[in-house]
Amino acid sequence: MRKLLFPVIIGAGGIAILLHLMVWQINRLEWKEAVIAQIEARLTADPVPLPETVDPEADNYLTVILQGTPTGEELRFLDSGTPAGTGHRIISAFETREGRRIMVDQGLLEKDDTAAQAAAPATQTVTVQGNLIWPDDVSDQAPDGDEWYARDVPAMAAALNTDPVLVVLAAASDYDPRLTPLPVDTRTIKNDHLEYAITWGLLAIVWGAMTIFYVARGLRRKDT
Repeated sequence: MRKLLFPVIIGAGGIAILLHLMVWQINRLEWKEAVIAQIEARLTADPVPLPETVDPEADNYLTVILQGTPTGEELRFLDSGTPAGTGHRIISAFETREGRRIMVDQGLLEKDDTAAQAAAPATQTVTVQGNLIWPDDVSDQAPDGDEWYARDVPAMAAALNTDPVLVVLAAASDYDPRLTPLPVDTRTIKNDHLEYAITWGLLAIVWGAMTIFYVARGLRRKDT
């Protein structure tokens, strides 16, 4: 029996660890679902005027409404796999009616739309409804001219000489005809904790079955 004690301990320990990981992923799933529900509540809330001061944590995803004019100064964020295709999100410097300079993500300029690529930016006064965000885009690649590979709000704001505030357009009184709006939604928020929980649970079952098989084989050898 002493020879079987070690594999029993290893088997029980492995099962315990795998079940712990499964429970941890279930807890993470509950946390992520609560976060997504909170974001969706903010996205569907009635718009409020753009606050004079904004907090990246307290005001993230806040629905706002503002009036102003795109200045024509733009940065391009390379984005692929969007509902509108592949191209550049146009991040525009935007001067509000109160004279404040912020940034507005106006939507996607399709890469293969040559007419839109050649057209000039729209600079008429508009009313914009959208959401404040501080994206967690990550890229080790530095910007190439006006083409960026991450929406780094402070860095983009420095490049456009604006406040570090980014509004992603959801609706407007008039749209830039070059662009397809890409409102914020929760579909792109990664939530694969259920899949991980199932994986850890199945591994625990396999580990347990292997342990039982090994111990049973050891007992049979002892009996013969």
